[in-house]
Amino acid sequence: MKKQSGFIKDAIILFAITLISGLILGFVYDITKAPIAAAAKAAKNEAYAVVFPDAKDFEASDAETAKIAETADEISGKGFGHVTIDEVVDAKDASGNNVGRVITATSKDGYNGTVQLSVGIKSDGTVVGITFLTLAETPGLGMRAGEKDFYSQYANKNTKEFKLVKGSASGDNEIAAISGSTITSSAVTNAVNAALYFNSILE
Repeated sequence: MKKQSGFIKDAIILFAITLISGLILGFVYDITKAPIAAAAKAAKNEAYAVVFPDAKDFEASDAETAKIAETADEISGKGFGHVTIDEVVDAKDASGNNVGRVITATSKDGYNGTVQLSVGIKSDGTVVGITFLTLAETPGLGMRAGEKDFYSQYANKNTKEFKLVKGSASGDNEIAAISGSTITSSAVTNAVNAALYFNSILE
């Protein structure tokens, strides 16, 4: 009987410790949740600002986010290769008005796999610029996509779709492929085109 009493006592102590630990963890989580969320948003906004420097804030819309899943099959059948839309946020001016969007897209057709980028698009459809979130292509070849000479070709262009060409680009919608790295160039262009197409759906 004494042994059973000791067992019950130990169980009660263990339960009390677990309960107190849980309450402390819950309390700490509640305190840190808001600062962590704010820090995460600030980090994302910093990345978005690279492709939409005139915007003062960036905000996700539930309706636009829901469209990502709704249009996934449609976009996959548009000839962009293995491209998915990952995220969309509205770009806002100092007064809180929408001035465009930042759309993040991923192509799985890079030479070494995944190429992920964000595209800033004004309300009139003009591409402000692009920035890479994931780029791990061949040094000296595909990695040149991360150089300004290549990615700046997309900036300040208003087109429904970019066309990749070998040699020099002559039209406003043409992108000169990286010499010796057509696969990476194509993956990037397809991801940008998918972002433009998704933006047109939201319009």
